[in-house]
Amino acid sequence: MDSLEQQEGQVAAQPSFWQAHGQKVGAGIFWLILIGIYAWYSITNNVGPRETLVRLVQFMQQSAYGPLIYILVYALRPLVLFSAVILTLAGGYLFGPILGVVFVILGSNAGASLAYLIGRFFGGDDLLNQADGQEDGDKAEQQGFVARWLQPLRENSFETVLIMRFIFLPYDLVNYLAGFLKVNYLAFLVATVVGSLPGTLAFTLAGASIEGDFTGGIPSLNRGVLIASVVIFIASLAFSNLLKKRRARQSQQPQVEMAASQTPNPTASGRTS
Repeated sequence: MDSLEQQEGQVAAQPSFWQAHGQKVGAGIFWLILIGIYAWYSITNNVGPRETLVRLVQFMQQSAYGPLIYILVYALRPLVLFSAVILTLAGGYLFGPILGVVFVILGSNAGASLAYLIGRFFGGDDLLNQADGQEDGDKAEQQGFVARWLQPLRENSFETVLIMRFIFLPYDLVNYLAGFLKVNYLAFLVATVVGSLPGTLAFTLAGASIEGDFTGGIPSLNRGVLIASVVIFIASLAFSNLLKKRRARQSQQPQVEMAASQTPNPTASGRTS
């Protein structure tokens, strides 16, 4: 009887098809629609991929709606599984090093907030249950990641999210996890803005270093802006490495103290004898 109830509980705990694959299906539909729009536009206007790209870049740079469209696309990025790095590079290329950084910050944090809200209201229990399970492959690795950060996020939300951003942990996974755990939203948002700033600056400047409209082949690079991007990126990697080592030492310290407390004291045992 107990085994039958356990089996029924396991079946009930299994997510439905839409719960497990809904985001992928939605992203696939979005990309099919996008490809369909491109095919319709290119056939209607008799233009190839390069000319279409040039027109899109000109529209984004010259239209008052360009920044709004860019921020909206970046905000919806977690739903369509698009690369944040590519969008950040595009922001620097389209809008330059100053406005590009502003629009990337607005768009990326809007997207982080969306993922946080999805995690907060649509799936917290599933992930927390998975953290206690045992599975192979990528799921087991993700569960280990979740289990490792559960307690720090609960005890010190701001500092933990800040560290997770600085050490370049998977961006969307941090967003969803913070929502699952119902981390204070303001602490999450401020830590995300501050912790993501080095990467935002590095990749936006890298995009801003690209000069040209791709009509004459490979565009040129602004060396000064590119060097600034590389310096910021290397500095952020070095800082990330220092934080990882510090966290590793902190995680080992309780184990060392526990082992030391369990080791018998020869002096005390000699006195007892």
